[in-house]
Amino acid sequence: MRDERIRELGFNVKIERMRKKISQLRLAEMANVSMVTIQKIEYGKQTPSALVLYDIANALQVPIETFYEGVGTQK
Repeated sequence: MRDERIRELGFNVKIERMRKKISQLRLAEMANVSMVTIQKIEYGKQTPSALVLYDIANALQVPIETFYEGVGTQK
């Protein structure tokens, strides 16, 4: 269950990044993290800290809550 929520959160990050037409490398630079970190988050392999998620949200100019939409809800 927890793993599924992490994947959903990462997918939401990816969707927002793609909506803005930003590469993983560019987002990593904007959020001051490595591209590997962005990749791991998007693929649900790493849970981002609150600070990293905040930096990603700021870089994408979206509220941090955007990443939690639909996470953990029954489908």
